[in-house]
Amino acid sequence: MRTPPGPTESTSAVEVRRGRDQELEEVVGLRWHWTTLDRGESPAITEEAFVTGAARWAREHADTHLPHVAVTKDGSIIGMAWLALTPRVASTHSFDRSSGDLQSCYVLPSFRRQGIGGRLVQAVLDTAAAHGAEHVTVHTSADSPGMYLRNGFRANSRLLFADSTITER
Repeated sequence: MRTPPGPTESTSAVEVRRGRDQELEEVVGLRWHWTTLDRGESPAITEEAFVTGAARWAREHADTHLPHVAVTKDGSIIGMAWLALTPRVASTHSFDRSSGDLQSCYVLPSFRRQGIGGRLVQAVLDTAAAHGAEHVTVHTSADSPGMYLRNGFRANSRLLFADSTITER
């Protein structure tokens, strides 16, 4: 992964769009950066193995997991957000139903609080609408609910969450 640029460029100079196949290594490299450097997690594999494997995974799931990127004028990817599309059970109104889940929304720390995360969220929501998704969910970090609320998300009393690692019932 290239060394990320500093926050010297204006936010308007940052392009937000769908990620391209040839950018996947850099996009997943940003995921590596997020988890290892920002979160301080100890990885189970090397950076090279992660980037190679995660980019391959992204290519294998290109129909259901759509990357979105924030890119500087020099081509550096400074942010990402993924739309995961899932088919839904047919209803009496439609056989072709889907929902979306916004995943892995991240902006490099030096570029935060400039509206880039919100632009990524809007791009994901636009893509979900273009694909006919009935709704989009997000599982947010403790620091981010306000950003999602400002960009179209709202609490919903009918959406519940269960941790699948629970073994006792």
